[in-house]
Amino acid sequence: MTEARQLAPSPRRLPTKVRRLVVKVGSGLIASPGAGLDAGRVRQVADDLARVVAAGKEVVLVSSGAIAAGMARLGLSARPRSIPEKQAAAAVGQSALMWHYEQAFARHGLKVAQVLVTQEDISHRARYLNARNTLVTLLRFGVLPIVNENDTVAVEEIKVGDNDNLSALVAHLIDADLLVLLTDVDGLYTGDPRRDRAARRIDVVEALTEEIQRLAQDEADAVSVGGMSTKLQAAQKAMASGIPMVIASGREAHTLFRLLKGEPVGTVFLPKADRLGARKRWLAFAVPPQGRVTVDAGAKKALTERGKSLLPSGVLEVEGEFQAGELVALALTDGKEFARGLTNYDADELRRIRGVKTSAIEGILGYKRLDEVIHRDDLAVL
Repeated sequence: MTEARQLAPSPRRLPTKVRRLVVKVGSGLIASPGAGLDAGRVRQVADDLARVVAAGKEVVLVSSGAIAAGMARLGLSARPRSIPEKQAAAAVGQSALMWHYEQAFARHGLKVAQVLVTQEDISHRARYLNARNTLVTLLRFGVLPIVNENDTVAVEEIKVGDNDNLSALVAHLIDADLLVLLTDVDGLYTGDPRRDRAARRIDVVEALTEEIQRLAQDEADAVSVGGMSTKLQAAQKAMASGIPMVIASGREAHTLFRLLKGEPVGTVFLPKADRLGARKRWLAFAVPPQGRVTVDAGAKKALTERGKSLLPSGVLEVEGEFQAGELVALALTDGKEFARGLTNYDADELRRIRGVKTSAIEGILGYKRLDEVIHRDDLAVL
């Protein structure tokens, strides 16, 4: 498919009835380098969200800004680079962020709740379900949850890393009907609109092709973390989860309300028709892979087209050290990942039985747990 054809306009198909949505607000919308949080912008966000809530919608807000607020209070002009400095800035700034939101939403009679998570909370199945129950219960009580990554305690090994991806994880955590990323641009463009006058906004994206991926240009500034590439990562998670996603301007008035009325706002990413089930969404996106398994083309075809399990005969290479029961990524020899699943064998065992028939497993290992390296019920095709 050519780029021109992929980027051609196509009909917008947002759900007609959005009951529950997740809205992500980046630091660049509510804070400025060196100046910290902008109370006026926070109030604008709260005003827009309050109007949506008044229309009968359930809203979860994923908001950046804690580190930016802490930077101002600590007198830092550049974003901290070391983990301890980031944690210190987040600890100082998180209370300020929540205070601003609490004051802004109180003007509309809305209560808010702070929910801080790490990658571990999402990766651990029981904690994942606990987080879901907490968020759903807050919504039932009429409280607007404000979610952020717990930067005060998170280290690289347990970080989601950016709130674009976190918002997508939250969206499928609570079975949202819509995910909206509010940013300082009004959608995905064919070029950088700040430099290219010929760049035009793409109205609808139906698939994340290589042409679309090439449009992502990260230019993270002193305040924000992510760029367009993290937004496309979020789109991948949302689309596979059956959730439409929109990138839209957070600087324009009433963006959310206009979007929910059906106006052509921003860029819409349409979900796949064959959405992943809840558990397979968790496998696909909530759990970081502990290793990589390279398979042959025949194995990939069996997994993706015929719904089969992965057998040792299809395994070519094994990377990393992992235990039985942990999640691994599956890829072809070109390195492109196409699935993730829970392995029945650890890395050493899998290296010993790769390429053999199931009847040979016991003779090589001295035992056989199962015929399948990864059972189809424990496999999520991306």
